[in-house]
Amino acid sequence: MIEPPQEEASQMAKEHSKYQQKIIQNYYNNRGAISLQRLGELVTDLYLAEGKSRATKWKQAAAAMEKLGVKADQITHIVQQDNPALVAKLVEELLAKE
Repeated sequence: MIEPPQEEASQMAKEHSKYQQKIIQNYYNNRGAISLQRLGELVTDLYLAEGKSRATKWKQAAAAMEKLGVKADQITHIVQQDNPALVAKLVEELLAKE
């Protein structure tokens, strides 16, 4: 469970209603699942993308993997291979851990 930093939490309490605070807290509680879902969606995008679009999708996939706590050297390896199947396999592994 990822929680917002204390400063943000105290500031959030001052600026948002209780309903809004709950929505924000739920986002932080589910941030890992959100990143994993996004990475899964990017697998399809990577298979279909070409040229500059493909490079952009790889950057987005690398950012999603980073948010999920994947090691930097593993991210670099996957991106350099330019193989969406490796990302799909990683998503399967991460889903199995949950």
